[in-house]
Amino acid sequence: MKTVITAESTIDLPKELLEEYDIKTIPYMIILGNNEFKDGEIQPTEIFDFVDKNKILPKTSAINKEQYLEFFKKQLQSHDAVVHFCLSGAITSACQNAKDAAQELKNVYVVDTQSLSTGIALLAIYAKKLVDKGLDASEVYEKVSARVPNVQASFVLKKLEYLYKGGRCSALAYFGANLMKIRPQIILKDGKMGVHRKYRGNMDKVVAQYCKDTLEEFNNPDLDVAFVTYTTATPEMVEAAKNAVKAKGFKTIYETRAGATISSHCGENTLGILYINDGIDGH
Repeated sequence: MKTVITAESTIDLPKELLEEYDIKTIPYMIILGNNEFKDGEIQPTEIFDFVDKNKILPKTSAINKEQYLEFFKKQLQSHDAVVHFCLSGAITSACQNAKDAAQELKNVYVVDTQSLSTGIALLAIYAKKLVDKGLDASEVYEKVSARVPNVQASFVLKKLEYLYKGGRCSALAYFGANLMKIRPQIILKDGKMGVHRKYRGNMDKVVAQYCKDTLEEFNNPDLDVAFVTYTTATPEMVEAAKNAVKAKGFKTIYETRAGATISSHCGENTLGILYINDGIDGH
């Protein structure tokens, strides 16, 4: 059985890694004022410039059932099965739309990753390795689904404005963070975003402390792959994060930029380290 791995553009992998792991994607749409763009056609920096100039936050539109049907059918023209990875169903209606589309087709398996960005990528990469070992799509789906709860996906951000105005952060947390100049750590738990820790001060130092705390708390990692993913960041922020995961002993560390959809919700100066925390070697 020839199985293809697919995901939404919220997987946040650059073109070269999508090609390396042969992952096909379907894009979200980004809405800036009266203009609409496919995720991937517009850069996060363009979004931030638009917000600064117009004082209007971007919006994103979920992929609908018909779009998924068209996408899955296209993949099935050259493959026997599809294993698809969704942005957390607790964040978007798109995941349910994908599941509804899959029910009308054969051999399409939809994984609710309960994650976002390169948290999705960690599962998709694992799935690709299983496919390469010769496992069929149903086996891949079962093995990947078992690892979903162990994806450590978190990030620290300079401001809560984007998350708050996008309806993903409470007003109390937003005003408290602004008043105290708090840099919150946002973590995905059961597919939902919540404030986990609160830091203060310079983002370079905040990132170093966030990485230390995260690696100490989630201290049973699969050392095969880790991601350092950010919307925008200083070289010092990126270096601090890469040094921290390198010191932990990860074999492969990918530095990636978040795409337009994730950046639209998180804003500038957001950085996360992401890995699977189940102690299992992903190979």
